[in-house]
Amino acid sequence: MNRSLTLVRLLDRRTRALKLQLAAAVAGKDSGVHQARVASRRLREALPVLTQGLRHTKSGKALRKIRRLTEALGTVRELDVTLHLIDELVERPDIPRAALAEVRAHVIEDRERRRVTMLKRLGEVDTAKLAHRLAAVRRALMAAPTAQGWRSALALRIARRARRLETAIDDAGQIYSAESLHQVRIAAKKLRYGLEIADESGIVPCRDAVRAIKRVQETLGRLHDLQILQHHVAAVGAAPRPRRSTPDAGLAILARTIEDECRHLHGRYVASQRQLREAVERSRHDIPVRLTARRRSARPVKMMLRASVRQQRKSV
Repeated sequence: MNRSLTLVRLLDRRTRALKLQLAAAVAGKDSGVHQARVASRRLREALPVLTQGLRHTKSGKALRKIRRLTEALGTVRELDVTLHLIDELVERPDIPRAALAEVRAHVIEDRERRRVTMLKRLGEVDTAKLAHRLAAVRRALMAAPTAQGWRSALALRIARRARRLETAIDDAGQIYSAESLHQVRIAAKKLRYGLEIADESGIVPCRDAVRAIKRVQETLGRLHDLQILQHHVAAVGAAPRPRRSTPDAGLAILARTIEDECRHLHGRYVASQRQLREAVERSRHDIPVRLTARRRSARPVKMMLRASVRQQRKSV
């Protein structure tokens, strides 16, 4: 399968998704904010791979603009999720309504401030110029007669992502630590986006690994979202008493309920570590080798990875 049939389709799907979801985000749809952020991350992961070996694509400038979009959308996304969690908790009879209502008001006030900032930052990104850059990348891909090393670039990227996830898993261990688990989640997300490129290309089907990583990512994602809600509950509790009417006992019950679910999710993550490590092992070895199988040897990828690791160690 030549480059135009494979890589152009990968680029087109990600470009269309970003355009569609970005419009929904600007229109005020909370799901649009989240999906636009995901679309921007997928496109950022794909561009360096798809343009490997190509010249004059200006993909670097496109990447910088997409990164600014990701950052701008992040100012609101977390609070949209927090409001959804509050809506879930409303249905529970053991949750003090007054405490939940005061936390909701606090989150909504924060969200409105951040939405103003988000729209301002999105307005500073020239989306027309971004579309022009991506169109230039597409033309370059269409004109390229051969692969020019994109598979080796993807193999190396996946192997690096897998190594980082493995390190994050080892560092987190089985202890409930918010920051360590957050690093596992981030590393899992980045590896998953790389594996999706390999899977969509049709060269190395790896949906099982993608699903295993996605399940863990979703578990840790909800855990992280609940921890964000915990911060808002604490912020309400720390506010001067004249500014709030909620008894401390109500906020304490709410905080304890959130903490209990966080512990439960951590237990689920620990139980899923074996499947996660199996997916990481495949991503470190089997998938990169299969990506480069048509080449004379996969050894260059392994050598590049070792050189990269040595360079990282020297820079520490």
